[in-house]
Amino acid sequence: MKTNNKQFFRGIVTPLVTPLREDGELDAGGMENLIEHVLAGGVHGVFALGSTGEAPGLSYDIRFEVIERVGRQVAGRVPLLVGITDTSIKESIRQAEAAARAGADAVVAAPPFYFKMTQRELLDYFRRLAEAVPLPLFIYNLPSCTKVDIAPETVVRSMEIPGIVGLKDSSGDMSHFHKVRELCRDNPDYVLMVGPEELLVESVLLGADGGISGGSNLYPELYVRAFEAAARGDLPAAVAAHREIIRLSNAIYDADRESGFYLKGLKHALELRGICSGALAEPFLPLLPDEKKRVAAALKTLGLGVVAKHAENPKAVAAR
Repeated sequence: MKTNNKQFFRGIVTPLVTPLREDGELDAGGMENLIEHVLAGGVHGVFALGSTGEAPGLSYDIRFEVIERVGRQVAGRVPLLVGITDTSIKESIRQAEAAARAGADAVVAAPPFYFKMTQRELLDYFRRLAEAVPLPLFIYNLPSCTKVDIAPETVVRSMEIPGIVGLKDSSGDMSHFHKVRELCRDNPDYVLMVGPEELLVESVLLGADGGISGGSNLYPELYVRAFEAAARGDLPAAVAAHREIIRLSNAIYDADRESGFYLKGLKHALELRGICSGALAEPFLPLLPDEKKRVAAALKTLGLGVVAKHAENPKAVAAR
């Protein structure tokens, strides 16, 4: 474990999408391109197998392949976090052990989904997980997918568990964030990261240590600029970057207006930019033709280029 978590785990951490081929297997070349793209954009860390990485929809074979490939390519250039969320604690531990072998710096776990848990059960679960995994653990609040909101009081009690170093809060509830932030003041080494990028600037201005922002897959420089402006208290620059983030969110994430699933627009935008494939894990269908046109138009408005097909990045090839 690092001696100063806040200096090591801070800033913009990209929750990597998992590029897939049309047959559902990993698009390895696209993954390599994506990693070099976000690192060139200045992000402070990467996070494999999170929600943006569609981890629950991937086979274990692909998850372990992602862990090995990302670890080998990142190779310590920035901190690497790996998602280990699963309905089985044994499978979470198995993924954490693979992450440690691959050189990861921490793991991230949301509550097991499907069955609803009490706060007492949740705290006990995280205690048992922290005792078993070989890396520092971030707990992940994602009530929209897990049926349970990690209460601020539970977060505080989790700080007493050796090995738990921080929280990724994707609840989108700023009142929850404020309560946790106040309760964390007596633990200056505890790391508080925010998930929804629309709340990135506000959260950092109010004390968050950074953001795990899906849009940084597409436009890493924007999110780095937003974080750095907010971290140094440059309100005009932070507000300007925030407005760009909202424009991107409204234009790209809302492409599929029927489901509102943000990842469809994001993956298609990455494909249009020539970074990686846009195929989705089952059961999701690709965007409709009119929706794809909206994403292409949005990229043009945002000043991001469109490429016919992604090609291997020379830096990615050299990193193999």
